[in-house]
Amino acid sequence: MQHEKSMEFLQIAMKYFPQAKEELDKAGIQLDPEALQPLLSLITSVMQEAYELGKAEADSKKATE
Repeated sequence: MQHEKSMEFLQIAMKYFPQAKEELDKAGIQLDPEALQPLLSLITSVMQEAYELGKAEADSKKATE
């Protein structure tokens, strides 16, 4: 399941990539393909942690109902 979520998170990150690239270009920051992979891994990790936090909160609310 973790792999499936990681793939979903990667798809979400890629959805917003053009907007992020535009902002980086405006700021004069060059982004090459080699630099992209570590950034995508970082974004995926952040999204996974946020997902787990949200899931834990939802599970906690269900337990108190």
